[in-house]
Amino acid sequence: MPRLLRPVIKAMSGMGNVIFRRGMKVQGRPLLRLTTVGARSGKRRQAILAWFEDDARPDAWIVVGSAGGSARHPGWAYNLANDPTGATVEVADRTVPVTAELIAGPERQQVWERITMLAPGYGRYTTKTDREIPLFRLTAQAP
Repeated sequence: MPRLLRPVIKAMSGMGNVIFRRGMKVQGRPLLRLTTVGARSGKRRQAILAWFEDDARPDAWIVVGSAGGSARHPGWAYNLANDPTGATVEVADRTVPVTAELIAGPERQQVWERITMLAPGYGRYTTKTDREIPLFRLTAQAP
């Protein structure tokens, strides 16, 4: 990332925290704070993401690795792939350790159709990129 963009990205991250704390929504979806462990740095990383209910599991959240349709996956997606059990989700004033699972195959198609029905803006991201946008199921770990 160019050095000139780093302050802009940092400021946008701060705005995400304000939006999260105020209970605002993105594309009509509620937000969660995902904390992962950096795949290369080992440092804690946070991302504010819209989430979707998981029809199959009431103790899970589905998140979309759209990165706004960019050519690359978001950093948090790499972090989840590297350490699927080292993440937490903060939602509704509680923090929950989660296990991440990449949704694939026919199930991915079904979930993607539901996501784009509930938040059509996500569907437009596929016209901006050649990559398959990853979908992750974040399931609460047993206490």
